[in-house]
Amino acid sequence: MANTKTIKVPHLGTTAGYAFANDSYDASKPTCVLINSMCMTAALFKHQFDDVELSDAVNLLAIEPLGHGATICTSEHFTYWDSAIMAVQVLDALNIDKFFALGTSQGGWVVARLGLLAPSRVQGLILLGTSMDCESAGSRGQGSWDPVPFFKPFLQKWTSEGATPDFVPDEDWRGACTGLGFGAAGSAENTAFWNGVIGDVYKGDEGRRKLKMATICLSERDGLLLRLEYIKCPVHWLQGTDDAVFPVKLAEEQIKLFTASKDAKFDAVEGGAHYLSASNPKQVNTALLAMVKTYA
Repeated sequence: MANTKTIKVPHLGTTAGYAFANDSYDASKPTCVLINSMCMTAALFKHQFDDVELSDAVNLLAIEPLGHGATICTSEHFTYWDSAIMAVQVLDALNIDKFFALGTSQGGWVVARLGLLAPSRVQGLILLGTSMDCESAGSRGQGSWDPVPFFKPFLQKWTSEGATPDFVPDEDWRGACTGLGFGAAGSAENTAFWNGVIGDVYKGDEGRRKLKMATICLSERDGLLLRLEYIKCPVHWLQGTDDAVFPVKLAEEQIKLFTASKDAKFDAVEGGAHYLSASNPKQVNTALLAMVKTYA
């Protein structure tokens, strides 16, 4: 996995964590921005970075959203719109104009916002294990999870009037992140790795506040259903049949709302988990490479 670096951008006084596959950028190749899911980091895209055919054809640039990895900002409060604006500014700072964007789970919400905020620059979107709705009653009625009751006890535990220098996310939280995300694809080695990453990123008082806001950000996000008609670039949505968070039928319905897209299509991935880029990298990498070859 490539080394994560940081770069300062103006929005919310952000220092953003990012990583290039092979630790390099080639201006002659197309670029794809990768946005990770909840409590993950750029390391979530190891299988993409390690795919030689893919990384030879495309600059793979993982950007860690606000509340995640090495990314920090001067504001305690932020939303997914802020993460999208920050990502555009990272691209500006790296002198990258056109780009594809791939996002898994919450990363899907960020890259869809990139398609709205930078329509002339986004060449295509790959959506993985996600939903374009908020955590609505309608989504729950179609089989989506209900995160707010699950999150509330954690948010209460993470509330403190004083400093918490010894804070580390407990085993229940770390287990939920890896269990819901990786499903049957989560080996003991993988779980141990991410337990260590989550514990390191969110340790201490700053880590506690960062984790709490990332969780609030997810719980209270706004939906995009009425905005999807404004996204004109190609969209390829892949959803795992074993996704524990969002069902296939939700994605099947929501892909139809990209009415202005020049090519909006959906594929169910048999046995795929929520973190599809990790559980089924072959299908994901093939889809990304096909989009780049068609539309770059």
